[in-house]
Amino acid sequence: MSEDNSSPSETPKSGLGRMAKMALLSGVLGISVGAGLYAFYGQYGNGESQLAAAGGTECAVDNALVKQLNAAAGGEVAAFTALDRPMSVADLGFKDRDGAERTLGDWSGKTVLFNLWATWCAPCRAEMPALDHLQADLGGPQFEVVPVSTDLGSDVKPKKFYADIGLKNLGFYHDGNLSTLNTLKKSGLAFGLPATLLISKTGCVLGTLNGPAEWGGEDAKALIKVAF
Repeated sequence: MSEDNSSPSETPKSGLGRMAKMALLSGVLGISVGAGLYAFYGQYGNGESQLAAAGGTECAVDNALVKQLNAAAGGEVAAFTALDRPMSVADLGFKDRDGAERTLGDWSGKTVLFNLWATWCAPCRAEMPALDHLQADLGGPQFEVVPVSTDLGSDVKPKKFYADIGLKNLGFYHDGNLSTLNTLKKSGLAFGLPATLLISKTGCVLGTLNGPAEWGGEDAKALIKVAF
């Protein structure tokens, strides 16, 4: 798996043109590395057990909300798909900036946009500023963007990336053994990177978007507000 050595100044401009380039790049990356991702990630973590242990029965089906979310999934977030059988991810774990253990259950009471990314993933790097803008615009008592780096081992590189491009509003979280990504892959919620989940105030996955999106745009904000 090759390193992405592009500099922050090479990040594409926002908008549909940027998303088209990101989607194309995501497809190219998927062809070149997608076949190897599962085997590579499968060496790490205990991804198969966490969602089963979380107990999906906690998540009630809300058909009206599913329809509202799918209706709001248009424009720059058209790839978003609402789940007709939401499942709990409250027990998914990772570490914060200081190395303390956290779970998504720590955000109980807030709607969460949960994003998995890595510094070697070009589409991930390109959408991070948009996630930072989204947190600045909507973040507060009702909502938070929770991005988790999946760079293997140390968190030095993703922390440097935050500093290099000036991310000021996003919290920093890291999963250096890939257990969270493995869990979501084995549960059919993630296929690669970036992967983004919209999570309810009770820790249930409402829907997913695999691949890049313009999260700082009005389409994304309208979608997310449906879940408030």
